[in-house]
Amino acid sequence: MKYLKFSQYIYIIAGIYFLYDCIRTWNGDRNHAYLSLFLFALAIFMFFFRRHFHKKYEDRSNKQ
Repeated sequence: MKYLKFSQYIYIIAGIYFLYDCIRTWNGDRNHAYLSLFLFALAIFMFFFRRHFHKKYEDRSNKQ
């Protein structure tokens, strides 16, 4: 399950893109910018969520 180790970084990449999109569209379409800001926050949350459970899974595997 090595893909789980690297899949958490996809959320960071997506978060950076959504932050860039938010900054780019802030003066134009404010509703789109708020949506991008929400998706940025969600991506960062998912990164830490996946990272927490990946470490928990590794600790459980190492104890057995």
